Amino acid sequence: MPRPVRCREIRSLPEFYSFAPEEGGSGETVTMTLDELETIRLLDCAGMTQEESSVMMNVSRTTVTAVYESARRKIADCLLNGKRLVISGGNWHVSGQNIPRALARKGERTMRIAVTHENGQVFQHFGHTAEFKIYDVEDGKIVKSEIIGTNGHGHGALAGFLKNACVDALICGGIGGGAKSALAEAGITLYGGVVSSADDAVAALLSGSLNYNPDVVCSHHAHEHGDGHTCGTCGKNE
Repeated sequence: MPRPVRCREIRSLPEFYSFAPEEGGSGETVTMTLDELETIRLLDCAGMTQEESSVMMNVSRTTVTAVYESARRKIADCLLNGKRLVISGGNWHVSGQNIPRALARKGERTMRIAVTHENGQVFQHFGHTAEFKIYDVEDGKIVKSEIIGTNGHGHGALAGFLKNACVDALICGGIGGGAKSALAEAGITLYGGVVSSADDAVAALLSGSLNYNPDVVCSHHAHEHGDGHTCGTCGKNE
């Protein structure tokens, strides 16, 4: 009977999940797991040794070697044969984030909702939010809420932060495509494009009347918004 695979630790979820040739290509897709990508980050980008990487990922050095070799073969296949590379799946856990102990677990009947938060309102820029308001819901009623800081995390790291906090759903304003992919990978349901107070948004979600945009994608997170524009209006014709 094979031994169970140990969960591999990664530091954050990526901001980009798909890479493809600009022209032509074979039309085939190669899937790289998030733990494979982490070995590329540690060994090739951070310049760590395999021994150092094994400590970071909480696995043996031989495991790092095998995962890294698999990742390199996939990259070579895509570069040389014009295949699309997709980042998805794997056996991983986001580590290195300070989650309050009370949020590291929850009851089986509890639904946990996070809202990007600022001054009681739904903050309109997911990747720049400084805090979340977290609601625990049981039998359709809010039983607890608290505000937690994000400790300066952004984009993909925020998705991992929410996953570690056992969040089931996120309400926010604008959000980029990479962050949406990270949330989906983390198994978190997204309700984007919401403009209201945080409390009203959660009440509306629980009553089935929340006004949100399932297709919201903010494509300009790299710069500040001008002319009074907020991310919550992304995707709307103005």
